Amino acid sequence: MLKGTKIYSIFTGTCPRCHKESMYQTKNPYVLSDVFKINDNCSKCKLTYRLEPSFFYGSMYVSYGVGITFSVIAFLMSYLVFETSLMTAFIAIVITMIVFGPIIMRLSRNIWINLFVSYDKNLAKK
Repeated sequence: MLKGTKIYSIFTGTCPRCHKESMYQTKNPYVLSDVFKINDNCSKCKLTYRLEPSFFYGSMYVSYGVGITFSVIAFLMSYLVFETSLMTAFIAIVITMIVFGPIIMRLSRNIWINLFVSYDKNLAKK
């Protein structure tokens, strides 16, 4: 349904140009030994994922925003919805950041590369 959009590529971790294969060697972000391992290029459209040396360092800036979003949601859920104390809300934020750390990292990388590479519907048809 969303194939062909940046949202699809961001949430599935697929190639931002053709959406045909995963950018990551291991799809599961909780395999911590492989969380940073990304394929060199797409086997379908030949897009090189590392557009330049140290390309994904820029995703650290995106990671900050994504982490803040997760933290705010954890705070609002614990403090306002479950009406816990501030200390419990803080603990909820810390636990959220630990549990969702690999997902935040992958989402940030996906967002970063999608800022620079657009979907090509002609490649998707091949």
